[in-house]
Amino acid sequence: MSGETDLADWVPPPVPGPRQMTGRYARLRRLTPGDAADLHAAYARDDRVWDHLPYGPFADAAAYADWIGEAATGPDPMFYAIDDLDGGGPGGVASWLRIAPQAGSIEVGHIALSAQLQRRRAATEAMVLMMRWAFAAGYRRYEWKCDAANRASRRAAQRLGLSYEGVFRQAAVVKGRNRDTAWFAAIDGEWPALSRAYDTWLDPANFDADGRQRTRLRALTRPLLYAEDPAAA
Repeated sequence: MSGETDLADWVPPPVPGPRQMTGRYARLRRLTPGDAADLHAAYARDDRVWDHLPYGPFADAAAYADWIGEAATGPDPMFYAIDDLDGGGPGGVASWLRIAPQAGSIEVGHIALSAQLQRRRAATEAMVLMMRWAFAAGYRRYEWKCDAANRASRRAAQRLGLSYEGVFRQAAVVKGRNRDTAWFAAIDGEWPALSRAYDTWLDPANFDADGRQRTRLRALTRPLLYAEDPAAA
């Protein structure tokens, strides 16, 4: 536990602003309406990506471009398109939101990965790049919240080593349905060990000639969890 840490000399981190973050497998760049056509085409393969989001699906690329222009180009939430460097153009999006430098807290959300990006190394690395930037900038707390009914998102949070912090009941009404919200987070003191786990998993040596992982990320991060989600087993 973090306890009553003396923060007399702590300096709040900056507001996020990188235009681009690039790794070995993924590139994140600020989302623009110009990405709508590629993303809409990618999402059309499986529109379940929208099931737990408060918007979408969109009738066509033009409607999605309009939404991006109106809702996804501001400072909070700050949206990024995710490019798979092994597969071409954008295959998903994610954002920072509820950005609170004075508290040292930042959240990742609005994660929408197309079928072509899911289970790819680029998808994992995109999440790592966002978290790495936040902790390097001086944020103390990195949050992940999702619809408690979204088991895939809950498992993804735990796989990344974000610890379970409980469920806020009847937190919202989304698309005419009740939403309970599951909370996960990592804190700065956990970051060095998490970073080493990510580096180990993302190392090309961790994958065989067919791209199969030798060591699962969950095996590397599970020992680092402060608390596990019983619904994400």
